Amino acid sequence: MDLGIKGRKAIVCASTQGLGRACATSLALEGCIVTINGRDAERAARVAADIARETGAQVHGVGADITTEAGRAALLAACPEPDILVNNNAGPPPGKLADWHHDQWISALESNMLAPALLIRAVIPGMRARKFGRIINVTSAMVKSPRPQMALSTGARAGLTAFAKSLSLEVAVDNVTINNLLPERIDTDRQRFMAERIMAERGVTMAQARAQIADSIAAKRFGTPKEFGDACAYLCSEQAGFISGQNLQIDGGSYHGLI
Repeated sequence: MDLGIKGRKAIVCASTQGLGRACATSLALEGCIVTINGRDAERAARVAADIARETGAQVHGVGADITTEAGRAALLAACPEPDILVNNNAGPPPGKLADWHHDQWISALESNMLAPALLIRAVIPGMRARKFGRIINVTSAMVKSPRPQMALSTGARAGLTAFAKSLSLEVAVDNVTINNLLPERIDTDRQRFMAERIMAERGVTMAQARAQIADSIAAKRFGTPKEFGDACAYLCSEQAGFISGQNLQIDGGSYHGLI
């Protein structure tokens, strides 16, 4: 299927690895002109070159911390009129209520709610004027299935979800859509980190820890970054113009609820 986005300009945040890189690669394969970012400018340039070589697309790397005003400005200067914005950022580590003092809460909100919201605020007027925009927020399955140890991340991401839903109702008339992707157990470095926690807590091997994680998924396997990236690309497509304000779970069928 031709997704109809060849030549569209895309910003993909936190995209030198993991889910962000998967989204950037899938969009590049569709012929988008992609701007990726990471805090390390040298690494961002190197990954951009790798994706460009793999896909044949134009890919630019920007070193920027999107939790700062200067970082967001640098990213938008590199791609001032994006048609597509994929918001992504690392979440805070698991923990418990006693661990989360004021600074931790502010950091989580800056990274996982305010930075994406402010980037959306910056790009929405141009998207509406051009009558095309696709915004994807990479959040978490925990937004719909909260767990105590992930409450810091969930609290911030749920705030972003509510903001995005509210705004989606206003901008749909101009062919601007806002959707959220909710990953669970996609095989990235994040899952290695979670497996290492299980190894330490339960005294098991890496293979055993990964098997325990996979067994918690209905599909009994990890999702692949490509599966995640391709879902992102579809929601950015011409064909997805009638889909907005939605939370798409990429979780191997593991969510237990109806809606």
